[in-house]
Amino acid sequence: MWERPRLLDDPFTTPSPETPPSTNFKWARVSRPARFSGLRFSPFRIGIALVVFGSFILVRDWIPRSGGLVNISNVTVVPQAAFQPPEAGRYRAPDLIDTFQSYKFRNTCNVSSLDLHAPFSPLCKDRSSMLAAMSSGGRIGHDAPYMPRECDMRWFTTDEICEILGRFDKVVLVGDSMLRHIIGSLNILIRKDLGYGAVTDWNFSLQESRKECFCNEQFNVKACSVQGIYKTADVLTHDPESLACNDPINVIMEEIVRFPVPEHEIKQLEDSIGDQGEKEIVFLFGHGLWSNLDLQKTVNWLDAVLRVVSGTIGREWHGLFITPNASGKEKPDEWIVTQGNKALMLFEEAVGIEAAKRGIEHLGTWNMSIQSNKYDGVHLDMRGNLVKAMMVLNWLNLIE
Repeated sequence: MWERPRLLDDPFTTPSPETPPSTNFKWARVSRPARFSGLRFSPFRIGIALVVFGSFILVRDWIPRSGGLVNISNVTVVPQAAFQPPEAGRYRAPDLIDTFQSYKFRNTCNVSSLDLHAPFSPLCKDRSSMLAAMSSGGRIGHDAPYMPRECDMRWFTTDEICEILGRFDKVVLVGDSMLRHIIGSLNILIRKDLGYGAVTDWNFSLQESRKECFCNEQFNVKACSVQGIYKTADVLTHDPESLACNDPINVIMEEIVRFPVPEHEIKQLEDSIGDQGEKEIVFLFGHGLWSNLDLQKTVNWLDAVLRVVSGTIGREWHGLFITPNASGKEKPDEWIVTQGNKALMLFEEAVGIEAAKRGIEHLGTWNMSIQSNKYDGVHLDMRGNLVKAMMVLNWLNLIE
């Protein structure tokens, strides 16, 4: 019978012939050394490994890291962060809490001091750097917390505010409605009342709705201007229990806007500052919109006021000129050219130069207010005016 050649056998079905075991292969395996025989652990080797590992840990801790927190003195530094945390310690601790938490109508008015100012370090050390930082600071987003530039200001507690104001015989504000809103904000802070602190709530008539001058409505120049508090002495007379300051303070507002200054306004200013005590009198000046941002008219107004002040108490006093804040979208169209943001920026820069010639310091508020809410397109709301007042207090705090 024909047999199929072996080459055609199916390798998967045809059994392969048995191969005798190789004694050479067995001999080779027996004579080969064990694969892991060189890694046998001994007490000596374990000790060496522990020393090397411990040295690595120590060296790693000594090498500065690119991230994380680094403590330098009493300041916590975050490398490569845009803003460093405030300095540690009791002095700056209030900047990190809501100082309004004990104020009247805190929840109803829904205002927190942390919504108004974002603290960071370093703190400005003198008036010059403080004014430059506050004038050129701003916000990261619309109505975000305000931040000075390069160095920070404080957000004082009411007790600290009372102590600062108590250093002076008088704090006199001379100017327009924007200055009136600053004294209103100061009254909110020293009365610890966000609802009615800026207005004479003790003499509201029965027919008058208290809602017309409540919270943010306190800065309504049409409905509540006549209810504004112009002197802390009036608070002491009519509602002394509302004043949180234990030491005597005296803050006065003289609303003088026209030039030439009327004689009766000159006489009233002389009477307000004439009886100076042992402490210093400080002045806050504000003007601009009444003169339609005409620089020469504002300079003439300032010179007239300075003559009255110097002629009454001499020249041993400090003064600060506060230029108007930015305008908002509600600004009437007929004022956009003469009182719009371009005109306000140019006016702020020019007034700073003219004030310096007369020995008056200058605080700009355009940068602070350009991204904040405006009550009527001209004036800031309560939040913005509280920031203005705190800027003034930081300047006052650095007067020696």
